[in-house]
Amino acid sequence: MLRYRWLAGLVVVAATVPLAAAAPAQAAVPLDQITVSTTQVAFGLQRPTAIAGIDSGRLLITEKVGTVRLYDPATGLAAAPVLDIGSKVDISGNERGLLGIAPAPNFATTQTVYVAYTALPDGTLTLSRVRLGDAASEQVILTQAHSEFSNHNGGEVAFGGDGYLYWSLGDGGAADDVLASGQNLGTLLGKIVRLDVSRACGTTAYCVPADNPFVSRAGARPEIWTWGLRNPWRFSFDTRPGGDNSLWIADVGQGTWEEVNHLGATQGGANMGWSCREGRVVFNADRCIAGETYVEPVNVYQTSVEGCAVIGGFVYRGAQFADIAGGTYFSTDYCSATFWATRKLADGTHQSQKLNTPDIVQPTSLGVDSNGEFYLVNDLPGQLHKISFGQVAPPVACRVAYSTQVWGTGFNATVKVTNTGTQPVNGWTVGWTFPGPQRVGSAWASSITQSGAAVSARNANWNGTIAPGATVEFGFLGTPGGAQPAPASFTLNGNTCG
Repeated sequence: MLRYRWLAGLVVVAATVPLAAAAPAQAAVPLDQITVSTTQVAFGLQRPTAIAGIDSGRLLITEKVGTVRLYDPATGLAAAPVLDIGSKVDISGNERGLLGIAPAPNFATTQTVYVAYTALPDGTLTLSRVRLGDAASEQVILTQAHSEFSNHNGGEVAFGGDGYLYWSLGDGGAADDVLASGQNLGTLLGKIVRLDVSRACGTTAYCVPADNPFVSRAGARPEIWTWGLRNPWRFSFDTRPGGDNSLWIADVGQGTWEEVNHLGATQGGANMGWSCREGRVVFNADRCIAGETYVEPVNVYQTSVEGCAVIGGFVYRGAQFADIAGGTYFSTDYCSATFWATRKLADGTHQSQKLNTPDIVQPTSLGVDSNGEFYLVNDLPGQLHKISFGQVAPPVACRVAYSTQVWGTGFNATVKVTNTGTQPVNGWTVGWTFPGPQRVGSAWASSITQSGAAVSARNANWNGTIAPGATVEFGFLGTPGGAQPAPASFTLNGNTCG
């Protein structure tokens, strides 16, 4: 059910928005145990911008200059482009160029792809279809004027599980939504549109699906599916087996928050909030529409602190790493190259985790091959990398009880260590620092060493495993006698115990 909170007179829909029925998540690995690594498999690309998987694990890779390259895992990156529309593409400015590609549903027989680019002479956002190897076959489907500024072009193109084509467009560029596009339904800027490209209607090369959310609203463009976006550089659908056909949108932030949004397959008309809101906070109250419902992002992180531009990805539905990453959405960032993982939980909420940073720079796009495995391209290095997932041992969680009693001229100490985590501890070392002049003498059920006030106790050869919820006990005789204050803290295998 919907959960609302009121903010400055606005209705904000939290991340518990119901999605289409989904198969149970494949992955059992907690997010904080997932690691990401990359292996370079090709180089020599000219500022690659997007990846689309086709048959036999092959990939189509767009380049900013207006070319499409083919990568075959068996033979590598083909030297000659399979498509060149560079004579039509405006590459002025850092963000203009050939930006997105989606194979047609009948690609196997027609070799047709849909592409998004900024067109000459003045950067018009253009969606067209064209056959590989035949630039002259191009047919423009839809355009949107975008001449004022060269940035914020969007550019993702993808087919949803409903068979319709979706295309993202930025808010028109510069900063602060100067064209006031985000909350304006009269323009396609700052939107994701939904089109039926299987047929033409009247003079247009597409039809507007009858269930698009704004087909009957006066003054609204009927092509719009989702609005309130700043620069949705990458979005994806969870359409592979096990998925729920839901829509994941990564929206590049203004200067404070990068965000990832998650919408149900039928959640047309959703308003992401820009430029009323950025992330989960109000950005410009003057742009807020009284009573409008804004959808909360499911993950945010700080711009200029943890990155600069979110690079949206996909939900992993492949086989190779299903036991680690299955059912998990992954994204990265152009500046930091750090990966993030987000997972929808059974109660409809979402959990996100910052992961590691692989040895790459400037990732511009993630892609998925026909087997569901992930790839990545990076900007100026011009490389193609294959992505792998691994698992690290969970942090040890523990509790220590420490007690002493007088023993002759010294003291007898008992240490009880409880594993409060979810995984067994196989081999343990308990560490602490004495608060005074205490010295360890003989020990039992452990081997203890001391250097100054620092003490380290290792398991004996028969008690090295501590099951979840179990306790191991060891002790020692120490000096001097009298009252013995307990150490301030203990560690188990380097992790501080509670």
